[in-house]
Amino acid sequence: MTTTLTSAIKPKAEDSFAITFAPLFIEEIYAKADDPANGAVVVMSGMVRNNTDGQPVVSLEYQAYEPMALRVFYQIAADIRSFWPDVKRVVIHHRIGHLQVGEISVLVAIGCPHRREAFEACQYAIDTLKHNAPIWKKEHWADGSSSWVSIGACEQSTESC
Repeated sequence: MTTTLTSAIKPKAEDSFAITFAPLFIEEIYAKADDPANGAVVVMSGMVRNNTDGQPVVSLEYQAYEPMALRVFYQIAADIRSFWPDVKRVVIHHRIGHLQVGEISVLVAIGCPHRREAFEACQYAIDTLKHNAPIWKKEHWADGSSSWVSIGACEQSTESC
C-alpha cells in the first residue's frame, strides 16, 4: 500500500482551515492569523463578481470534495512553512453553496514577522489552492444559462477567476 505525502500532513493547531456554507468575515480570518510575533498579516479576499469574460453573472454555486480539499489546504500550509519558515499562521477558508454577487467565496490570511514573506506566502496559497483543490463552481448567467467549471480551469482562461 502506498500513501501520499498529503494524506500524512496534519494541520498545526495555530492554523485554521475550513470549507463552509457559512458566510466568511475578514475580521474573523484576520484574528485567526494574528500572532504577537507578526509584523504583517496579509489577507486575500476572493469575491463573486458580476461578470466572467464580459458575460453578466448573477450568482455562483460552489461544491467541493471536502476531505481532499482540506488535505490540499494542509499541504499548502506545510509548503509555506518549508518555503517561508518564519510564517506564524496560515488561514484558508472557502465557501460552498449558492453565493450572490459581492459575497466572499474564499479568504486566505498569512501571519508572519515580515511583510514580503507574508505577501509571497499568501499569493502562493491562493494560486496553489486554485490550481490543486477539488473545488468547482457553477456560474449562473443573466440570460438564465449556467455551467460548472473547476476553479483550476480559471487559471487557463484569459481572465483570472
